[in-house]
Amino acid sequence: MLAMSQFGNSQIINQKHPSTNTMETQSIQVVHDFLTAVQQGNQAKLAAIIHPNIQWNQPGNNRFSGTKKSSGEVFQMVGGMFQSSDNSLALTEIKTLTANGNQVACLVHWKAVQPSGGILDVDNIDVYTVENGKIVQATVYSADIAQEDNFWLK
Repeated sequence: MLAMSQFGNSQIINQKHPSTNTMETQSIQVVHDFLTAVQQGNQAKLAAIIHPNIQWNQPGNNRFSGTKKSSGEVFQMVGGMFQSSDNSLALTEIKTLTANGNQVACLVHWKAVQPSGGILDVDNIDVYTVENGKIVQATVYSADIAQEDNFWLK
């Protein structure tokens, strides 16, 4: 298993086994590039990394919850999140990336503020499945689903 943590601008890769697993290394790189593109708002890079038929599982019981079955649905969800948060939604920290085969689990932190004063300040664990250099599946787990449901509403 490989793990990659980002502290500020430096990156540390922790190798648990002496031999590098190419699939894990490549999967971590794809997800790292994806998360960096999210932080930078690089729509072209995001579109290039997300498979057109991605399955995206968003947790909770709010207007953005549920399974998205295409990159178009994912971009529509994210666009709604930005609109709802007055464009304040930000991936503020990528704490850990760790791989098992072609799946990468990430501990990330999100922040947002709504015009009405609502605040989102939450850790998520995202699990991405990578095939042929593209993210084909994503499952998001929230450390505080009640906070997310209250922020995003129904």
